[in-house]
Amino acid sequence: MVEVIRVGGVAVAERRSGAELPAHLSPRPHLHPIRTLGGRVVTDTCPDDHPWHLGFSFALQDVDGWNFWGGNTYVRDQGYVAREDHGRIETTALTRSDAGFDESLTWRTPHEPLLRETRNTRASRTGPGWQLHVGTTLTNATARTLSLGSPATNGRAGAGYGGFFWRLPAAVEPEVFTDAATGEDAVHGSSAPWLTWTDRDFTLVFANAADPWFARLDDYPGIGLQLAATDPVLLDPGASLTRDLHVLIADGTLNQSQINAWKNS
Repeated sequence: MVEVIRVGGVAVAERRSGAELPAHLSPRPHLHPIRTLGGRVVTDTCPDDHPWHLGFSFALQDVDGWNFWGGNTYVRDQGYVAREDHGRIETTALTRSDAGFDESLTWRTPHEPLLRETRNTRASRTGPGWQLHVGTTLTNATARTLSLGSPATNGRAGAGYGGFFWRLPAAVEPEVFTDAATGEDAVHGSSAPWLTWTDRDFTLVFANAADPWFARLDDYPGIGLQLAATDPVLLDPGASLTRDLHVLIADGTLNQSQINAWKNS
């Protein structure tokens, strides 16, 4: 099922359930394509290099040993290994309003539900473009403590990806920077309150992050967060964890004063 998000009558994003995807991609709801108000597509999905990258989504590679990210699983002292350990994130309720969506979701293995999730997605016109806000709360649905991890927590230093992730289209002249760092090496792993990506004809500004940034330019174009950057996050039975992200999506290359005006609005 596809739901269209509009801002001022302009279709700026499509929500897809992901239910039709094969198991090894860890099926899950995601937004794709996301567009600027001028129509520039600023996401990619199922690219050849990482077919489990699904536009803009929220996922984790290790939830109690189950892969909800897709692709091979990073195993300590072995590297990435193909395993039949993929979970799926299923929507159990969806309410649409003029401003966006409210969802209830279940993170499910073939044997049991591990997490319940409530997610809200909102879109609004702002300054030089439009703003996307996604907030999510994960709740442990089991009677045991769950470990939320990443390749980093399983031995691959610097690969703590997990949480919000935005796969961008093929980049031509990309730049990534925060208020204190410029370039992939400097930005990746930093804890700046906002991050900007520009590429010739569009700008994305990510803000309100609670976790360190994950940035890729050379291998592929992608921006995300690292919910479990170095150590697993332990979630007790019935306990919850909340994350929020705001993204400004604009045509053209914004200057610092335009970015600051949006951040302060």
